[in-house]
Amino acid sequence: MSTIAYGSAVRVVPNSYAATPVVRTRLRLTRRGRAVIASLVSLPLVIALMSMALNGGGATATAGDAVVETVTVEAGESLWSVAAAIAPESSTADVVADLIAVNELTSAELLPGQVLIVPARYSD
Repeated sequence: MSTIAYGSAVRVVPNSYAATPVVRTRLRLTRRGRAVIASLVSLPLVIALMSMALNGGGATATAGDAVVETVTVEAGESLWSVAAAIAPESSTADVVADLIAVNELTSAELLPGQVLIVPARYSD
C-alpha cells in the first residue's frame, strides 16, 4: 500500500476493498471565463436599459391641439366655491382634491387674481 501525506488533495477511503482515491479540485476561471460569466450576469441589465432607452419617447405627452381651461380667482372666493362653480354636479371634495393636485397647491388658500388650471374631466 502507498503512503499518503496529510493535507494533499487525494483521500483514501478506509476499510474498503477498492481504495479509489477521490481527487478534490478547485474551480479555476481563466481570464476568458471571468469575462464570459461577467457578460452573462450583466446581459439582463443591459437589455433592460436598452429597452428603456428605446421606449423612453413613447411616454411623452404632446400639447397638440389641446386647450387648457383656466379660472381666475376673484376676491373673496375660496377653493370650495371655485370647485362648486366648475363642476356643480360632482362632489365638491373630489373637485377640490383634483384642483389641488393639478395646480400643485400646498394649501387651500387662494389669492385674488390667481389663475387655476381646471382638471380635464371638469372642462366643457
